[in-house]
Amino acid sequence: MSKLLLHLVLIFVSLTCFGAPTPEEIKIHRQGAEEGNDSAQYKLGLIYYFGFGGVPEDDTEAVKWYRKAAEQGNAFAQFDLGSMFANGEGVPKDDAEAVKWFRRAAEQGHANAQQSLGYMYANGDGVPEDGTEAVKWYRKAAEQGNAEAQSLLGLIYYIGNVVPQDYKESIKWYRKAAEQGDSSAQLHIGGSYAQGIGVPEDGAEAFKWCRMAAEQGLYTAQHMLGSFYDNGYGTPEDDAEAAKWYRKAAEQGLEYAQYALGLAYDNGHGVLPNNTEAVKWYRKAAEQGHPGAQCNLAVMYVRGTGVIEDDVMAYMWFNLAAAKGIEQAKENKGLVSKRMTKEQIAEAQKLSRQWLANRQK
Repeated sequence: MSKLLLHLVLIFVSLTCFGAPTPEEIKIHRQGAEEGNDSAQYKLGLIYYFGFGGVPEDDTEAVKWYRKAAEQGNAFAQFDLGSMFANGEGVPKDDAEAVKWFRRAAEQGHANAQQSLGYMYANGDGVPEDGTEAVKWYRKAAEQGNAEAQSLLGLIYYIGNVVPQDYKESIKWYRKAAEQGDSSAQLHIGGSYAQGIGVPEDGAEAFKWCRMAAEQGLYTAQHMLGSFYDNGYGTPEDDAEAAKWYRKAAEQGLEYAQYALGLAYDNGHGVLPNNTEAVKWYRKAAEQGHPGAQCNLAVMYVRGTGVIEDDVMAYMWFNLAAAKGIEQAKENKGLVSKRMTKEQIAEAQKLSRQWLANRQK
């Protein structure tokens, strides 16, 4: 479980349980904790974790008070103590201890703990990997409305490696998560409508769900939304909107979107033509191994558009793209090699090998 997810869960718990406490309330919580009240002990752990009320953040103190409450059976404290062990916060990372405390909370019906315990079984963290146990705990959490568990159940039914593949059951759980705002579930629902998997093919529904995920910042959804605008699928064709969403995904590092944005600048679709920008985005995608971008970047080097003409660099990028099966790159490599010296070709091949070696590091 990520630090971010842990923070979100704890913030939700802290705010819904008692809000950010005042110094006077902290004093009362401390007194109650020292007297052995498990609720006060848990709250004091939260205070140390977040540094509420001027109390310095202290993960070690947070663990101390979580443990006291957890040992008295407080499910919230058991879950948060498990999270501290899972993340190595305030204690050495220990997946077996994390499982122990997640299980205690899960057996009391704590949905987030059930989801976390399922995750540990799914990945073999602290317990032997066991897909059946993972599904069992995901289902318990999902049935209580845990969106992450619902989304994971959707994925499990979609893949069908632990349970029989069932696209309709997959859609059922993905939809429950999507309706709670889970962006990955929204994207999957959108993709399912686009492909007609588990639901009738429906461009408008695909666009609707994909846009929901894209607006939450999911870069794969942003790229897909850009392609919908690009192709007029589920929405009127709009090159400017396509470029806008490609850019959002490209700026997050998605190579497919970087390539698409490079094409937009290269061809003036939705943006003013700009060879320098085209080269910039082709290069970003090419460096990540996108063969189409590698081929197009090579063309820019051949023509000297947006970049200084350089046959060695052109050959290198054609060579890399050709190795991934791009037929046009194979042809273009042969053409450009006719105007190169043997030394230049050798240099280009050396650069290709170096690029591949660096990618494997």
